[in-house]
Amino acid sequence: MTKARISRRFFMLGTAAAAAGCATQATGAARRVRRSVSPNEKLNIAGIGVGGQGGRDIDAVSSENIVALCDVDDAHAARTYARYPQAKKYRDFRVMLEKEKDIDAVVIATPDHLHAVVAMAAIRMGKHVYCEKPLTHSVYEARVLAKAAREAGVATQMGNQGQASVESRILGELIRDGAIGNVREVHGWSNRYPRISPRGMGRPAGSSPVPDTLDWDLWLGPAAYRPYVAGAYLPFVWRGWWDFGSGVLGDIGCHNFAALFKALNLGAPASVEAASTHAQCPPEIRDESAPVASVVHFDFAAEGKRPAFTLTWHDGGLMPRRPGELEPDREMGGGDGMLYIGDKGTILNHRLIPEAKMIEYGRPPEIFPRSPGHHQEWIDACKGGEPAGSNFDVAGPLTEAVLLGNIAIRTGKKLFWDSPSMTVTNVPEANPYVNPPYREGWSLE
Repeated sequence: MTKARISRRFFMLGTAAAAAGCATQATGAARRVRRSVSPNEKLNIAGIGVGGQGGRDIDAVSSENIVALCDVDDAHAARTYARYPQAKKYRDFRVMLEKEKDIDAVVIATPDHLHAVVAMAAIRMGKHVYCEKPLTHSVYEARVLAKAAREAGVATQMGNQGQASVESRILGELIRDGAIGNVREVHGWSNRYPRISPRGMGRPAGSSPVPDTLDWDLWLGPAAYRPYVAGAYLPFVWRGWWDFGSGVLGDIGCHNFAALFKALNLGAPASVEAASTHAQCPPEIRDESAPVASVVHFDFAAEGKRPAFTLTWHDGGLMPRRPGELEPDREMGGGDGMLYIGDKGTILNHRLIPEAKMIEYGRPPEIFPRSPGHHQEWIDACKGGEPAGSNFDVAGPLTEAVLLGNIAIRTGKKLFWDSPSMTVTNVPEANPYVNPPYREGWSLE
């Protein structure tokens, strides 16, 4: 097992890809050259991880040329394959990137643990990248991936689609306009039911025959090897396992917190503290999967004219207190939501409460440009337009904060965070989670 690290070399291709003749390195400017695509031309786009959300992402960019599709699970990808019969099909993204020289951009919707290695491979080859949330599986990966994309000059976007909504932009404008004064306290919540995001589980015993339609070793990628067990990890149920996913906080936090981070230009929290149902669980459960419910407190230090404030996350059916300004007959909403409390007022989701106050206030001045659509932002950026709203310089710090919350959940301790050095200064046992090891044969190099 080796630490993920970054250098000038293309990451190690592994035995299978080497046997296929793909063990080449990205050296020199030639590997970074990409064609310039005008607004009137179409991009050549490849999808990596194209079942489920990946298929929906491909559909969202189908105004362009879908030239190649890659998935380790033929059965899960079958519907997307059928919709794009002209696209070449691959199982190994490394083979695809080596063979398909005309790819301009890639759309990545693999499980979380593969995001960074796939995205970095594409960036090193000069491809524009759209990657689902959370951007990466570790804090370290988020930092180096954003840096690599910036240096390569590629157009990027993370898949937190709600950031492009009019409501998200208006929310940011309400906060910037001082509609609630100084932000003092923010709460976010999500109730992902077990059937959607199983968690609080120990690793299943035994093994199952691997289907012929699945390359299990490629699906594991940089994660430590474990036997395949039918129905335990895929499709989709991987999200609750620490080795593959990021729990409910990783799933929804990048959606819920996006407008706040943009409105307040937030960077890293100064400290993070969590409590969860893992306190009642043995190590064989808490070390394997995310908790059934958790509360995470992110403390942000004062910066410039913005005072210090706390952002608190709730999941598993836990909720913040009902605000006094909310009308007695109005539901607060127990699915996904956000509450912003300032010294002059309160916003529920994207509207001042009570509703009479929102009506009286009206629309704030327009600060954030209205979006042509989340995926279209990225397409436009690939063709020389403005950076997309959740480009990796924006998505990276947001992802880092969310993943720090998961580290607090896993340690059960208050963590003081030194962002420049990417170090938890007071809990040494937390630092291995910042940059977990990769399985042999996998690297960000």
